[in-house]
Amino acid sequence: VTEKAFERGDYIFFAIDCHDENDPWHPESKLFPPHNLKGSKGRDLYGPLDKVYQQIKQDPKVFWLDKRHYSAFSGTDLDIRLRERGVNTVVLTGVLTDICVLHTAIDAYNLGYKLEVVRSAVASISDQSHQWALAHFEQVLGATILE
Repeated sequence: VTEKAFERGDYIFFAIDCHDENDPWHPESKLFPPHNLKGSKGRDLYGPLDKVYQQIKQDPKVFWLDKRHYSAFSGTDLDIRLRERGVNTVVLTGVLTDICVLHTAIDAYNLGYKLEVVRSAVASISDQSHQWALAHFEQVLGATILE
């Protein structure tokens, strides 16, 4: 998916969790075990996606975006960067379908973006949560679900 987007000349944003170790003020600290800690291997992209990123990361249309919240829009300049570039459709991939992808989709919808979600490029811990989120994207946010 990422390679095809790059070949089309699309802007690509890698929005990656970035958490501080032992941060007592971050709400996720109470909900989840430590993950994606600043400077840790937990922030590395998984498998083939990391290879793709390493090959394209210097391109001016490719961005690495540290995020502290579920949504890639919360506390970041993603909306500004998209609007500056005339982007009006957001294609979502990633994990977890029912957490980070969902919250990013809701924020994108509320900001007026058209949504596309690539079914084969999103995943969740449980199939039930995954299927619920896909239905929510389509039925509530008007997203197009791509295969």
